[in-house]
Amino acid sequence: MNSELLEAIGMLEREKGISREVIFEAIENSLVTACRNHFGKADNVVAVMDRDTADYVVYAEKEVVESKAEVEDDMLQISLDDAKKISSEASVGDMLRVELSSKEFGRIATMSAKNVILQKIREEERNVIYNQYFEREKNIVTGTVQRFVGRGVSINLGRADAMLAESEMVKGEHYRQGDRLKVYVLDVKSTPKGPRINVSRTHPELVRSLFENEVTEIRDGIVEIRSIAREAGSRTKIAVWSNNENVDPVGACVGMNGSRVSAIVDELHGEKIDIVAWDEIPGNLVQNSLSPATVVAVFADPDEKTAKVVVPDDQLSLAIGKEGQNARLAAKLTGYKIDIKSESQAKDTPGFRYEDYLYDEGEEEYEEGQVYYDENGQYIGPVEDAEGEQEQ
Repeated sequence: MNSELLEAIGMLEREKGISREVIFEAIENSLVTACRNHFGKADNVVAVMDRDTADYVVYAEKEVVESKAEVEDDMLQISLDDAKKISSEASVGDMLRVELSSKEFGRIATMSAKNVILQKIREEERNVIYNQYFEREKNIVTGTVQRFVGRGVSINLGRADAMLAESEMVKGEHYRQGDRLKVYVLDVKSTPKGPRINVSRTHPELVRSLFENEVTEIRDGIVEIRSIAREAGSRTKIAVWSNNENVDPVGACVGMNGSRVSAIVDELHGEKIDIVAWDEIPGNLVQNSLSPATVVAVFADPDEKTAKVVVPDDQLSLAIGKEGQNARLAAKLTGYKIDIKSESQAKDTPGFRYEDYLYDEGEEEYEEGQVYYDENGQYIGPVEDAEGEQEQ
């Protein structure tokens, strides 16, 4: 038993994650390569290694011929007399396995065998690493800032390095060597030098993955993130939905005393996060998406994917947001083109007036204090008559 070799194989399996079978096959192939370098050919050479003891044997399959005079190539043929010494049952025309002594291999052949083993181990190690991180594609991993490469940053993920390109960095974030941070794996590509892993800090799915890791209800499928809109480093809006009427999706994501969302905000270095309830009714969804602004009325057109929104005069700037950010994110979140006007502006603007969306007289009765939608799901209330009194 070759105990030292077995121990070395076991160490490679533990440290590199390379299977024993791959290592055994690499050694067998290296022995065949050594034969080729030593004898000049190896088409008929076979190497077999015992998986339990690590003992090996190398033999050549030779054709038995009548006499030594007929032997044209002693790597391919053997005389009957010599064959009888190996097997008394040998006869002319048989294929006989003749053991070769690896001790006869020269220094060059031995070095070639060693190189074959090392090359196979390196290839297999790259494959193991590639498969490990390919499984994490479209998910988050934690890494350490290692060094700056041009305008990008090399992130050490443990067994491999990832590249955080300048375009995937959050404006305003500053990275220092040794910083630990979570990144989203965009893609993993196999290259001759090993896997190339591209990661991002700006991708909206980074926020989704952070919530999936932080919120148990999302991992269990009770709460779903239906939509995400993000302007990295500044603000993110997410719309959530609960499959259980007893579970508040917004509350689940916020956590007790805001603990869950606070952990995510800290990871994103203070990026603001608005969590709103998803609603199948377009008007409700648009209204929710404009949070924290108060909305008076929403006139949504599901076919055109447009929505006209009326807000109180003092809420217009809040609804639009700084440089239009709140309205822009709401539009991304809902998929609707949103036009926002204040109440005073809406009075004289067609399409923003309540009376533009009223049913014909007698088709619907309105109750005081309620909001209404037409047959297309358009939000049209509360409704006031010409004298300014709320219509009954």
